Amino acid sequence: MALRFAFLAAVIGLASTISSPSGAADEPPHEVVFRDGAIEYRDYAPQIAASVEVDGSMARAGNAGFRPLAGYIFGGNTARSGAGSAEIAMTTPVTQARSREIAMTTPVTQSNSGDGRWQVSFIMPSSWTMDTLPIPDDPRVALVEVPARRLAVIRFSGGPSDARFEAKAAELMAYLADAGQVVIGAPVYARYDPPWVPTPFRRNEVMIEIRSEQPVVR
Repeated sequence: MALRFAFLAAVIGLASTISSPSGAADEPPHEVVFRDGAIEYRDYAPQIAASVEVDGSMARAGNAGFRPLAGYIFGGNTARSGAGSAEIAMTTPVTQARSREIAMTTPVTQSNSGDGRWQVSFIMPSSWTMDTLPIPDDPRVALVEVPARRLAVIRFSGGPSDARFEAKAAELMAYLADAGQVVIGAPVYARYDPPWVPTPFRRNEVMIEIRSEQPVVR
């Protein structure tokens, strides 16, 4: 299923406020295997995402998807040990008697399957597994395993918009075609910074999955 992604700025803003003393949320583990100006190829390790599917426009779906996922993060779940609910906070993991606190990472994603439905997801920290993450109480929330993959990424700054993301996606697709890379995924639209970061300094990216077996030649 082809997916398009956009990061949920409100969640990232919350994560960047409380996840670390420096005010920056952790990112999923990855290795940069190629760089050409604003373009990188990155190998990402497997991830786990808490996801929910919603209907509507990108903006409306993002807002609608935020609520059940935030509910999961902040206690709307059951610990697998059966010892009560597991509170998931955006801090370094700490095990408590009746709760779990889980560090939050960026990205937070919103994907479009092409049928008018969106999948909004929170990426879980790499220290947690499907066996240790708490079970969502809300049946709309699902824990999804994301396999290891190579992503081609183009980075740009400024205020994000659908038009800018579409333009950067087209630019990255043209670059990959010229480089002979095999594209196997739809564009991933990424926003990393909270709303209060000055617009010129905001980090935005478009990501596209490519075949990792392809030689890195440019």
